Amino acid sequence: MDAPIRILHLEDSDLDAELIEAALDAVGHPCVIERVMDRPDFMAAAVADRHDLILADYVLPTFDGISAFAIAREQCPETPFVFVSGTLGEETAVEAIKNGAVDYVTKQRLERLPRTVLRALAEAGAKADKRRAEDALHALNDTLEIRIAERTRELAASNAELQSQIVERERVEEALRLAQRLEAVGQLTSGVAHDFNNLLTVISGNIEFLEREVTSERGKRRLAMMKGASDRGANLTAQMLAFSRRQRLEPTPVSLNATVSSMRDLLQSSIGGAVKIETTLQPELWPALVDATQIELVILNLAINARDAMAVGGSLTIETANVTVTGAQTRPEQPVPGEYVMVAVSDTGTGMLPEVVERAFEPFFTTKEVGKGSGLGLAQAYGFVKQSGGGIRIDTVIGEGTSIRVYLPRVASETEPLPKARRQVDCAGWQATGGKAVLLVIDDDTEVREVTATRLSEAGHEIREAGSGLAGLAALEADPCVDLVVLDFAMPGMNGAEVAVEIRKRWPGMQILFVTGYADTITLMKVGSVGVEGIVQKPFRDGELESKVIAALNSRVPTGLRLVSSGTAGD
Repeated sequence: MDAPIRILHLEDSDLDAELIEAALDAVGHPCVIERVMDRPDFMAAAVADRHDLILADYVLPTFDGISAFAIAREQCPETPFVFVSGTLGEETAVEAIKNGAVDYVTKQRLERLPRTVLRALAEAGAKADKRRAEDALHALNDTLEIRIAERTRELAASNAELQSQIVERERVEEALRLAQRLEAVGQLTSGVAHDFNNLLTVISGNIEFLEREVTSERGKRRLAMMKGASDRGANLTAQMLAFSRRQRLEPTPVSLNATVSSMRDLLQSSIGGAVKIETTLQPELWPALVDATQIELVILNLAINARDAMAVGGSLTIETANVTVTGAQTRPEQPVPGEYVMVAVSDTGTGMLPEVVERAFEPFFTTKEVGKGSGLGLAQAYGFVKQSGGGIRIDTVIGEGTSIRVYLPRVASETEPLPKARRQVDCAGWQATGGKAVLLVIDDDTEVREVTATRLSEAGHEIREAGSGLAGLAALEADPCVDLVVLDFAMPGMNGAEVAVEIRKRWPGMQILFVTGYADTITLMKVGSVGVEGIVQKPFRDGELESKVIAALNSRVPTGLRLVSSGTAGD
């Protein structure tokens, strides 16, 4: 020890005090002794950490060592206490040691005092070291618990984040699988619809030819039944094409408030008087950029579905609103973030189970009885809104009802011009200009091409035919004096779009009219056919082919000029 030993000495005899201090010289270390003789002074001096050792006589005039020991245990319990007395009996000394005194030394044998002092100090040091170790251990345990708690929280947070990532990944994977499934079904559906449209074109065209020749009432009735079946087939393929996003659309600025208001009587008659119709229309609704006819069909289909989901009676609500979508897509049919005009059709019906919601937009999926639904209503709505650049969402609660929300793109500017209306051209007026127009019909399907050529020939045009894109280009190379090319879009080898690109390269300004079972409007716009005036949908309907041919011919270069390739003269 570098510092002197601090000793509190309780002794009333000056002589004994000198003898004891002299005995302490044998400790071999400097000592600083504070001597007291009565109770008040001892109580004042016996303070924790003030002394390294207490030496106390047993018998004093107004005080005694046992009382001093009790005070020391209360006020400075960590300071070692040694009795130094000439009258302390063996029994009393043992009892004192049992109660916590380090040792006792008789004044008759003070030679034992240095060893006793050193041992008392060593034991006190050991106790202090142990106490410090225990305190450090307690502190370590306390901090360990804190660290364990912090680490546990970190692990819990990491685990929660991992679980969230797993859930998000599963959601994204499921959305991707659903999108891929819908895309695959859409491709299959569009291909089937295209092939069926070709078949229906042949059927409906030949029915029209036969109607001119059949005179018996029975034969006419049968032809009418066949034509009705053909029309139903055409409507079915139109729904299939709507799902696959290959239908023809004429997006125009539309007020959905006006649309819903104008449809109220139609909706009421379609769903019956037992269902109450309510409308909640937002004032100052943004105009939607959408095909006006198709959105009416979507609202009507959703209303009929809602009616079928309700028992007798019930309430149907149609709501419009301006909506800003901020959250990311969680399913492929939902809208991406942006501004939309929303129209919602809600019912108070039975609601939809999760497994039904999962497949609701798949074509031909239906929970209705056989013969009660085709399963194409929501599929058609899905294809329409996605092709229009919007989205659709189902909110449903079992036993309470379903709300289907359709999100449509808003018009960027209310001053955006409306698309040009289709021009109606009088066929007789065209023929009055003199001569027949020369038309080149390019279609790989022989029967469809024959129907197309026959109809156009009967309409007064001169017809040339080609069975492929290459054959059509070869025919034009041989004789480019053609007023209009009637071109099938889906053909093996060179498709209609590729053929159109080549025609525009070689004979700029030549008129092209697409005839197709499905209209990929994006591709057609790339080759220059903008709007429905340049597209005829198969199967042909009520003179549409003939009227659009006349419109195309009317918009060509002035009569008397023939289109020729570069460097070739024409009449």
